[in-house]
Amino acid sequence: MRVLHFYKTYKPDSMGGVEELINQICSGAAKRGIASDVLTVSRSTGTVDLGDHLHHRAKLDIEIASSAFSLSAFGEFKQLARHADLIHYHFPWPFADIVHFASRMNKPSVVTYHSDIVRQKTLLQFYKPLRNRFLANVSTIVATSPNYLETSDVLQRFRNKVEVIPIGLDETTYAAPTQEKLKYWSERIGPKFFLFVGNLRYYKGLHILLDAMQGTNFQAVIVGAGPVERDLKAQAERLQLSNVHFVGAAADDDKVALLTLCRALTFPSHLRSEAFGISLLEGAMFGKPMISTEIGTGTSYVNVHGETGLIVRHSDAAALREAMQTLWTDDALTARLGVNARKRFETLFTARRMVDSYVDLYKRLAKKPGTAEPGF
Repeated sequence: MRVLHFYKTYKPDSMGGVEELINQICSGAAKRGIASDVLTVSRSTGTVDLGDHLHHRAKLDIEIASSAFSLSAFGEFKQLARHADLIHYHFPWPFADIVHFASRMNKPSVVTYHSDIVRQKTLLQFYKPLRNRFLANVSTIVATSPNYLETSDVLQRFRNKVEVIPIGLDETTYAAPTQEKLKYWSERIGPKFFLFVGNLRYYKGLHILLDAMQGTNFQAVIVGAGPVERDLKAQAERLQLSNVHFVGAAADDDKVALLTLCRALTFPSHLRSEAFGISLLEGAMFGKPMISTEIGTGTSYVNVHGETGLIVRHSDAAALREAMQTLWTDDALTARLGVNARKRFETLFTARRMVDSYVDLYKRLAKKPGTAEPGF
């Protein structure tokens, strides 16, 4: 069997949560005898051999409202799709909807629904008819958590064709931290700190975390880079937060060391654009308690209040500060929540479990005829 994944970007061009999910699926499926290709649009072109799957890059022509478009992608998609048994889309990306219909491919298709479109409210009104037709047309929609399925109006509209497959991680791909890195970060930050890992984007709620840090004796490390980095650093300077450390996009060995050393993971995302939270999974995998906010998404499926961590109201710096104070001072609670977080990871969020579910879905769909219509 051969699967074609279609998404706007992928490694090595970028490495976010969706890219990591695609990588885990492709690598895991390869071990089960399923070949995968990934097609994206990029300023770089050509094919990247990632060992157990290939990344094909069509030339990026233009970006509109964070959505990438490419004329050459139409031809490349059609050529790759001819050799695929199944097409796997990753939503949201409006350009993929257009290519889906224009290609006239009568093949089974899956779309992993990563997030509602939250920010582009005006453009969404024009896109809705195409979005609804696309989601009605694909064979199966995958939600990444039961929480997101229950709270997404879009997914509820197509509930009869939605399956839930939680995101999983392969911990064998995370190397053990070196003693050099552990010593370096212990000496630089100190023995006790909160950790945030992720892209610095508008929906991550880091401005709320900075407000929560004001006037405290906590230490916090922020790992990542992104569009709001400059604004966040300016806010930290304005609030005179000497206890907040921006360390940029850390290398894997640095990130593993910080995950090993941290007191707990903070995840203050305040908008539904945060559909799951891969770094929450990383925290759970490392046996760390988590502090997250209630936004009606998969973050509250990974982190269960009072069991694996604490969940507070979103956009509430005082509530976030109180939760941080609790974990900062209560050693027994912090240890218990961390142990439970690890157990929940082992039960629900391993890459093996996720890949097995996708492979089972692929095989079931491959036995059925495709559902694509012959174009517009």
